Amino acid sequence: MTSRILGVFRSTKYKNACLTDQSMQCEMCGEDKELFIADIEGSKLKVCKKCGRYGKILSKVVEIQEIPQKAVRKEPSVEVLEYVNEEYPKIIKQAREKRGLTQEDFAKMLNERESMIQHLETGKFEPPILLAKKLERALNIKLVEEMQEVHESSVKDDTESLTIGDVIKIKKK
Repeated sequence: MTSRILGVFRSTKYKNACLTDQSMQCEMCGEDKELFIADIEGSKLKVCKKCGRYGKILSKVVEIQEIPQKAVRKEPSVEVLEYVNEEYPKIIKQAREKRGLTQEDFAKMLNERESMIQHLETGKFEPPILLAKKLERALNIKLVEEMQEVHESSVKDDTESLTIGDVIKIKKK
């Protein structure tokens, strides 16, 4: 039976000792003894002291008890999505005509091409949000609508339990 390595920490007694989550057996002989990480013929194995003589012992494997999980609670987050009203061609054309502007005059007023105004009013071109907001200001109309989307996100509670990050000491350069 092999175990999963959870992490490595630096200590004065054992360099690069590994933390594991199960009782361990030597990967060479299968004995349940104190284990070490050894480099044997280019492979890193968890072996007992006796089997460690076939290679170079790099560090001691330290067994730890199961780490309790942190409690997680869900908090809803709200995302606001903006989209252009589906009736934008009709709304734009009516507002432009109400102001008595031709497509050419309206295009000059917006500093846009006349062909773009024609495409907007026929529905061949849906305006991006920024252009739709520019049209809203120029014609005093409502084109951009908002929709709220609620997502659940996970938030970890702080508990007294240790995490692997609490155990690992990072070497600073």
